[in-house]
Amino acid sequence: MRHLRLPVFGTRAGMVAEQVVRAFWPLWTAVFVALAPLMMGWQDELPVEALWGGGVIAILAIVATAIWGIRRFKMPSHAAAVARVDAALPGRPIAAIADTQAIGSGDPASEAVWRAHVARMEEQTKAARPVEPDLRISDRDPYGLRFIALLFFVTALLFGSLLRVGSVGDIVAGGEQTLATGPVWEGWVEPPAYTGKPSLYLNDIPAGGLQVPVGSTITLRLYGEVGALTVAETVSGRTGEVTPASDAQQNFEIAQSGTLAVEGENGISWNITAIADQAPMVELTGPIEADAYGEMSQPFNASDDYGVETGTATIALDLAAVDRVFGLAAEPDPREPLVLDLPMPFTGNRSDFDEFLIENLSEHPLANLPVTLQLTVLDAAGQTASTPPEALVLPGRRFFQPFAKAVIEQRRDLMWTKANAPRITQVLRAISNRPEGLFSNETTYLRLRTIIRRLDAMAEFGMTDDGQAEIVEALWDLAVQLEDGRLADARERLRRAQERLAEAMRDGASDEEIAELMQELREATDDYMRMLAQEAEPQDGTDQADSGQESFEFSQDELQALMDRIEELMQEGRMAEAQELMEQLNELMENMQVTQGEGGDGPQTPGQQSMQDLAETLRDQEELSDDAFRDLQDQFDPGDGQQGQQQPGQQGQQGQQGQQGQQGQQQGQQGQQGQNGQQPGQDGQQGQGQGFGEDGQSGQQRGDGAGGEGDERSLAERQQALREELQRQRDGLPNLSGEAGEIARQSLERAEGAMEGAEDALRNGDLAEAIDRQAEAMNALRNGMRQLGQALAENQAEPGQGTEQGDAGGRPTPGARDPLGREMGNTGQLGTDQELLGREDINRRAEELLGEIRRRSAEQDRPEVERDYLRRLLDQF
Repeated sequence: MRHLRLPVFGTRAGMVAEQVVRAFWPLWTAVFVALAPLMMGWQDELPVEALWGGGVIAILAIVATAIWGIRRFKMPSHAAAVARVDAALPGRPIAAIADTQAIGSGDPASEAVWRAHVARMEEQTKAARPVEPDLRISDRDPYGLRFIALLFFVTALLFGSLLRVGSVGDIVAGGEQTLATGPVWEGWVEPPAYTGKPSLYLNDIPAGGLQVPVGSTITLRLYGEVGALTVAETVSGRTGEVTPASDAQQNFEIAQSGTLAVEGENGISWNITAIADQAPMVELTGPIEADAYGEMSQPFNASDDYGVETGTATIALDLAAVDRVFGLAAEPDPREPLVLDLPMPFTGNRSDFDEFLIENLSEHPLANLPVTLQLTVLDAAGQTASTPPEALVLPGRRFFQPFAKAVIEQRRDLMWTKANAPRITQVLRAISNRPEGLFSNETTYLRLRTIIRRLDAMAEFGMTDDGQAEIVEALWDLAVQLEDGRLADARERLRRAQERLAEAMRDGASDEEIAELMQELREATDDYMRMLAQEAEPQDGTDQADSGQESFEFSQDELQALMDRIEELMQEGRMAEAQELMEQLNELMENMQVTQGEGGDGPQTPGQQSMQDLAETLRDQEELSDDAFRDLQDQFDPGDGQQGQQQPGQQGQQGQQGQQGQQGQQQGQQGQQGQNGQQPGQDGQQGQGQGFGEDGQSGQQRGDGAGGEGDERSLAERQQALREELQRQRDGLPNLSGEAGEIARQSLERAEGAMEGAEDALRNGDLAEAIDRQAEAMNALRNGMRQLGQALAENQAEPGQGTEQGDAGGRPTPGARDPLGREMGNTGQLGTDQELLGREDINRRAEELLGEIRRRSAEQDRPEVERDYLRRLLDQF
């Protein structure tokens, strides 16, 4: 079968390689170990006796390992190669073809079957391929000696030369024979380490031109009779005492282009071109930018042929450009220039890069003063480059409140020179002479008076550096408090942010600029709303909307969604739509006022009250379901149920607490009845919450002291109270038209039915069934509240609804949250896109919970009732 020749030949060659590797690995290990020291030049340093001893040992090792390998080497036969190929095929078809029929010979049918079998085997042999050899010998070399020898040899190749092995014969033969063969030399060129260039072995470089960096070190070694070889060079530029040209070893650095020659027998010469290290370059690539809080950003570019090492930015006062008036008229105190480190790339190449110098120097004495900025970079060779001094005004925080600007100006004068202290005291006294209207609160006024007293004392006894730093810091804190502590200032920052964003819309800003401006707008909006909330009392001007205007409510989530939509439209290039939304945002912020989420003075509409009542009922139902689940666990887990075992002396007290809980429930129901009468100033909801809370507490404490049955009866009573309260709330729903209102009523009716089923299950002691019915009730409640909010929003938009219920009739109370802690949307719907788990992966958390439920449902020692409940959870989710 001709198609088997190539697989068999390849397999046999691999088997030969296996035998060679297994038999002769000690031989090449000994050869590598013997060659490595000779290639590194150890023979030049060792005495002849040691060289002879090492040579004898090396020769004996090589001969012994060669004999050992020859004795163990066995040439693989052709039959062995065929057998290996056959073993790699399924069913060993080659051996099957060589077989003869043992049974059924002479029977035509049996012979036909045999021929068919042989034909199939022949077809299978066509899939034969050469078998890969097994070259692993770790079982024969457990210590990895072959790898150690290979490491020695590779290291010698990198740092030595095979040519040095030939010098062993000259040394062993004696000095006369060495002189007879002629003198030899060796040389290396080692460029500076910062260049990253490899060393050059001059013996491998032919005569001619050679380019090397300036500062490279040349090492030459001359062997043979002294004076037979000499070195002539003009690249070092050495003067004064110079090493003789015939010295056996010479070292010098390349400082200039020239020639290098080894003169004598077998001499050589090179024309060396010295590559000078170029000086680095640095330049400012754009104007300095700064935000309102004083954070500056200065772009620059730096480059060098081998990479920039470090860089600094020097900021010095430009005294000639300072307007020497008022507090700046005096001579300034001596001050060293400000030196900042330039940012460098952490990774990558530093030969050419662009970076930004970002700093906030608002509190520095040079802030808002004329300065010169000069960048300097340094390369590894010690060369520097600098930019021309750039004249600019050092950015600082901008203050818009007049009083804060005056305080900052006096702070600047104090940092200019300590001699301004008396003048600053007088100015501060003058501007605070009549404080009415200047200070938003007493704290800022008292802080200013304290600063004035401290300045008086320091001016009288002499101001020290520590005292100056103390007053400077106090004035800064006061100015920041004056600037950020008023609502009008926050509104002014918001207006400026809106103007900058509107300008970006007109100019067609990039996505990065849009993102930066939107972030500034968000921060300004957050500050304004926070200040508006802190000063929730009626404000003059535009802080308070006109009471005669039509009002509506707007949540924080909706505000953020509006700004996100503006940013999205701008990035898509739809500037007209973004400008329209921007105008709506401006109008909204101009007329914004903060309303209290609870306890507000204004009356609530029926829709708002219904949403609040249903939310409270849902929370109570969730608490009741949690208590039922804990009781289910306690019922089948004695370890957790020990808390239910009470001492005899405690039963009476707990029973009394249970009675108090029932009284609290009755008071809560009476509070609700009072609320149905719509009596002004009464808060029936509060009474209801208190009653349910006391009742729930008594249920958890098992006031009857009897254990499980008494506790279940308490849960059933709580469920009954919740069902009756939901029925009352259904009867008190506002008359809302539309499909959403009808769905809301049906959902609440289903919730009431599920509560009734949970109540019956609790009375019968079936906690698992009760928990299922409670889950149905909570889902129906949530859906009913969602539909109710939508119905309120739809009815609000219809004509005539505004006069009956007000424009905010379908909206939840600002600041109210659903049972999961999420803020309710503006349409009355519960829920938000806010990630309640923060940065935690929601899908991973859900997977962990499902895994825990599966694990518990598979535990055979758990009660069947609990396992059945867990299986129903798995079926549902």
